[in-house]
Amino acid sequence: MGIEVKVPDIGDFTDIPIIEVFVKEGDTIGPDDPIVSLESDKATMDVPSPSAGMVEKLLVKAGDRVSKGSPLLVLRAEAGAGDLPAPADAVAVAAKQEPLPEATPSASSPAPAAAVPPAAAPASGIPDFSNVHASPTVRRIARELGIDLTAVKGTGDKGRITKDDVKGHLVGSGTPAPTGGAVMASGGMGIPDIPAVDFSKFGPIEIKPLARIKKISGPHLHRSWLNVPLVTHTDEADITETDTYRKELDTAGKEKGYRVTLLAFLIKASISALRAHPEFNASLSPEKDALILKRYYNIGVAVDTPDGLVVPVVKDADRKGIVEISQELGTLSKKAREGKLGAGDMQGATFSISSLGGIGGTSFTPLVNAPEVGILGVPRAKMAPVWNGTEFAPRLMLPLAVSYDHRVIDGALGARFTRHLAHVLEDVRRLVI
Repeated sequence: MGIEVKVPDIGDFTDIPIIEVFVKEGDTIGPDDPIVSLESDKATMDVPSPSAGMVEKLLVKAGDRVSKGSPLLVLRAEAGAGDLPAPADAVAVAAKQEPLPEATPSASSPAPAAAVPPAAAPASGIPDFSNVHASPTVRRIARELGIDLTAVKGTGDKGRITKDDVKGHLVGSGTPAPTGGAVMASGGMGIPDIPAVDFSKFGPIEIKPLARIKKISGPHLHRSWLNVPLVTHTDEADITETDTYRKELDTAGKEKGYRVTLLAFLIKASISALRAHPEFNASLSPEKDALILKRYYNIGVAVDTPDGLVVPVVKDADRKGIVEISQELGTLSKKAREGKLGAGDMQGATFSISSLGGIGGTSFTPLVNAPEVGILGVPRAKMAPVWNGTEFAPRLMLPLAVSYDHRVIDGALGARFTRHLAHVLEDVRRLVI
């Protein structure tokens, strides 16, 4: 008897579209093999099979909208496989919440398919290529470029459609290259579109679809930029003594399999500043006439991955010490790089931190990750001569850049918040007050 496989817990997301179906009736699949891929405005999630078996009946198609508990297929389990496990946490998130706004300008562009005439996709808006003789990678590229694979002639083995076939069809159709001539959506605010340009007229070009993370984050970044009146306040902290203590903890941590970076101290210092200035740990109400003050402290942390930035969240960070936060950061970072973050790992942040110290830079302007109202950006610390009253002495100085929503935070409060951060970071003993 077949067992109905349903959509597991996917967090707060409901009624989200299926963008790709990876299986068909009669397929034999293994545990954790992807069944469908879901995509909301904030996440792309592959729903894996909870067990091995044969797809007896497929209950969905590309373009269908599903929520937690929606049936996907009927699976006839292999002999001896036993009962299917409960899929409560069985969602592998390929690209989760939007990368933090210091991402490259290309991340603010909408999906390339926006420049393709609507006729290229079926009425559902999600092209269904499940019956086309092409690999999942080729089908995904075609969907991202807005190309109808049913109109592409395959030159591969047994008529299989290849990447070169997709590229050749794009050039032959006369459609402007999505990456070179993408049109920025106006957002309905009277902002003129950027005109499409056929860059192939001027020289060789290469079409490289945006990674899913950037495609998902682009509209969010654009929306935040248009809606949030942004101000960035900068300061610097003398972290000479704090970094000496950090190195001691890091040395001890290496022996136990974890690292202690400055990020753990930044999280604790941010919590101290958020407690002192609760307007930063808040969001505007939907009506924009009240402030929702949050009495919990969940800190989002930007993590660099091969496909772009993702933002896992350290929950209840105010209840954790430097060592515990460091261990959790190591676990979250590893899961992020491997694409194994769960739906709950990316939700509920009240304030975010983007640390580029491992890469470099002297300053930058992070965009507020709405509906949050503040974000801390941290470039690389550097040794600098600092006057101590009698002489210049070498000190390790850390630049701080706090961006905030000016509808909620005024300049004076922004300056006080940033100075509080610097004050706490300059003396590690203040982190325990």
